[in-house]
This record gives sequence, C-alpha cells and structure tokens, in this order.
Amino acid sequence: MTLSGLRGLIHATMAPAIVAITAMSGPAAGQAVNDYPTNARAEYVFTCMATNGQTRDMLDRCSCAIDRIAEVLPYQDYVSAETVLRMRQTSGERAGMFRAMPQMTESVATLRRAEAEAEILCF
Repeated sequence: MTLSGLRGLIHATMAPAIVAITAMSGPAAGQAVNDYPTNARAEYVFTCMATNGQTRDMLDRCSCAIDRIAEVLPYQDYVSAETVLRMRQTSGERAGMFRAMPQMTESVATLRRAEAEAEILCF
C-alpha cells in the first residue's frame, strides 16, 4: 500500500469518530456539568499535585481547577482532547494526523482555554 493510500485509509477510518465527537461537543449536547467520573477528577488532581506540590493548598487548588474545567468542557470533549494530546506525543505518520486535522486542533484549543481559565480562577 502506498503512503497516500495509507493516509486515505486512516482518514476514512477516523472521520466517523471525529464527526461523532464533534457532534457531541458543547453545552447544547445536554451533558450535565458534573458528568466527569470521580476517577477522572482524581487522576487530574493527582497529576496536578505531582506537578505543583503535595500540600493541602494544592489539593484545594487542583480540585478547583478540574471543577472549573468541568464547567466549561463536557467530559466527552475532555477525553477527546486528552487523547489527541497523548497521540501527538507518539512518533510516526499516525501522530502527524493528530497534529494536522483542524477538528483535533480545535478540541485541544478548547481544553487549553478551559485550563487557562481554571488557572486564573484557582491558582
């Protein structure tokens, strides 16, 4: 299979998933503000505390941050953006697809805006 054929195959298989993710995004999707599972919130707080310090103050600030992100970004969008960010860290052509597609770039940008807002409010 040629390189262009492989790209076409990847785009063809990923397009329906991207369309589904995009269609589910935004507050109009009817998702509750508190739709983040506890383990996702805990993982965020543990990672945040590992980065910023293992103190009670950081526990409060990191918890605040994930609460603010959850207010702005439905959980499915959060998962999508985190997946894109993780895939961008890999090497090869597949990772390039996650850097180049506008829907994925917008998903990450929305997460980054939510994180920036959370940092302003909580830190």
